Amino acid sequence: MEYRLKTLWKFKMLYLFLIPGMIYYVVFRYFPMYGVVIAFKDFSIMDGIVGSGWANPWYKHFVYFYESPYFTQLLSNTLLISVYKLVFGTIPPIVLALLLNECAVRWFKSFVQTVTYMPYFLSWVIISGILIALLSQNSGVVNYFIKEAGGESVPFLTSTEYFRSILIASDIWQSIGYNAIIYLAAITGIDATLYEAARVDGASRLRMIWSITLPGIRNVIILLVVLKLGHIMDAGFEQIYILYNIQVYPVADILDTWVFRTGLQQMNFSLASAVGLFKSVIGLVLVVLANSLAKRWGENVW
Repeated sequence: MEYRLKTLWKFKMLYLFLIPGMIYYVVFRYFPMYGVVIAFKDFSIMDGIVGSGWANPWYKHFVYFYESPYFTQLLSNTLLISVYKLVFGTIPPIVLALLLNECAVRWFKSFVQTVTYMPYFLSWVIISGILIALLSQNSGVVNYFIKEAGGESVPFLTSTEYFRSILIASDIWQSIGYNAIIYLAAITGIDATLYEAARVDGASRLRMIWSITLPGIRNVIILLVVLKLGHIMDAGFEQIYILYNIQVYPVADILDTWVFRTGLQQMNFSLASAVGLFKSVIGLVLVVLANSLAKRWGENVW
């Protein structure tokens, strides 16, 4: 105990810097968790959280959601879109980071980093405008060239065949630069003497990437994958809500969009809270399982 107190006093300034962040999480992350009880009540705005009566039975809103005719479709759409984003969105930023790390021309490297990083600062409202300008069936640039080439216009944004692919591709385009910077930062932390020893042994660049760079950033790759698994039930509400329409509901309607229409627009806050709690529990289970797998692979991400 005395040793811990001495350590605490020794690093007191560092702990003081932690206080603002801890206050933020307590006030905006932990304190609002009290509102989870709404999922087990028949919440009324006039009565408030405390005054609203308990649901009978207490799991009524969970059963309503489970027995909804859209439950299977919503859950499968959410999981499929999230898994596609996870699978197809993990490799491109790693490849981009490796290419940038190998680039010897500094001005070109900076230019590519800037161009790929800029979309991260664009809201999905702006990106959706760009996609509509490019892919609109009537006035889109892509369809203009298709028609000029003698083909027929393609309903990219209103077709169940193309909509998911557009979601995944636009998500990768928006986040590839940001994720690549994270991997680049991890690459800079690799011991340079390892590369020097590999050159002395006659290793090629590809061999050094495979044997030194990739193992050196394995921790970061696993960490980002685990963090994404924690949000696998989100699937990107803002992106989908702005882009989707009633014609692509069968492949694009996810839990969050359904909750927004059924729970929030109809002021059924208890149902919205129940679905939110359902998502959070699944996300927690997935993160714990992913961390257990990481430990088996010799990594510990927390």
